[in-house]
Amino acid sequence: MRRILFVCLGNICRSPTAQGVFEHIVEQAGLSDQIDVDSAGTSACHVGESPDHRAVEAASYRGYRMSHISSRQVQAEDFDRFDLILAMDKANLQALLSCCPASSQDKVRLFLDYEGSVQAEVPDPYYGGKGGFETVLDFIEDASQALLSSLKPTLEGAA
Repeated sequence: MRRILFVCLGNICRSPTAQGVFEHIVEQAGLSDQIDVDSAGTSACHVGESPDHRAVEAASYRGYRMSHISSRQVQAEDFDRFDLILAMDKANLQALLSCCPASSQDKVRLFLDYEGSVQAEVPDPYYGGKGGFETVLDFIEDASQALLSSLKPTLEGAA
């Protein structure tokens, strides 16, 4: 079982969107029994809240489900539990690395490193309009496909 954690600041926009998208493509690939997906925030400011309604609406329009997700903060045990901890931006990457044990630092990366474009960060759509959530989905869909492709060689029976 490979365990993937997506992380943004409050765990109400970008990281739950990444969780919902990645869960969907993992399920479509028939790999749900081999890949576990979760999301969290570096801040506790939204703990227990559902994802932002604008993120849910944009994701739902594209066929992704996020109703089962509620915000939580990254915990110390996450660094042991997860195989990959993927930050949405450099600020959250630094926040993760600052509290991550040295033995787990190789697990912590920027999510868009998998996408391969010049864009390094998933932009935060929280203070913008509806279009920002669509842009976030575009980046996350591309990076999720690339992430799954990179994981497949390490999974049993995956083609």
